[in-house]
Amino acid sequence: MAAYLKQLTAEQRPDVVIANGENVTHGFGLSEGHYQDLLASGVDIVTGGNHIWDRREIVQYIANAPQLLRPANMPASMPGTGAKVFEIRGHKIGVINLMGQVFMGSNTTPPWESLEQAIPAVKQQTPVLFVDFHAEATAEKISLAHFASRLGVSAFVGTHTHVQTADDRILNDRMGYLTDAGFNGAYNSVIGMGVDGSLVRLKSLVPQRLEVADSDVVQVNAVQFTVDGTTGVCRGVERINTVMNLANYLP
Repeated sequence: MAAYLKQLTAEQRPDVVIANGENVTHGFGLSEGHYQDLLASGVDIVTGGNHIWDRREIVQYIANAPQLLRPANMPASMPGTGAKVFEIRGHKIGVINLMGQVFMGSNTTPPWESLEQAIPAVKQQTPVLFVDFHAEATAEKISLAHFASRLGVSAFVGTHTHVQTADDRILNDRMGYLTDAGFNGAYNSVIGMGVDGSLVRLKSLVPQRLEVADSDVVQVNAVQFTVDGTTGVCRGVERINTVMNLANYLP
């Protein structure tokens, strides 16, 4: 991500960069150091998902991490927040992070309710509203997206499956949408993890610790939305799917 953002020209660089960071620390969770690394790399806002608590230290630092969100529909007793308005380089953007219920095994409240409850407070401050829906089931993502578009959301991205979908579109003539943004990591991998370990685990069913694949050849998956800052209406959606050799970019 850092190498990709660094090679962009000033004209190409997005006004606001949002990244889901729940797998940044060796594939499981987000350490405070890696959270700071994301910000230093050019990421403005970090969202989470079901792995966000995998590193226990986050419970201690999330209250002092103003650019970090966890799913809003987690129990209210959880530290952190799931919906917030950010001001980034003169642009106000509301971001809501939610987690799905289908096939997720999560103890969350329905995302429909949390989304509907969070939107009014955000809309009082800005018409530009982005949703990261961390979910497994495609149908659940598409269904919540239609619901969100009717509530005035500007852009809606699904995360979690690590495989980018090709269904980018604008719903109801106002909201940019993509079922899954994909992932950033080793190109020759099994959704970012080492191939050999994944094969042993799946073929033999013998418990096997998965390790993040190590490679200079990486894929960068993202989606870029063009949103009218006055109306909050999305005017364009562009998927990003790039393969880079980090040896050509790092000193």
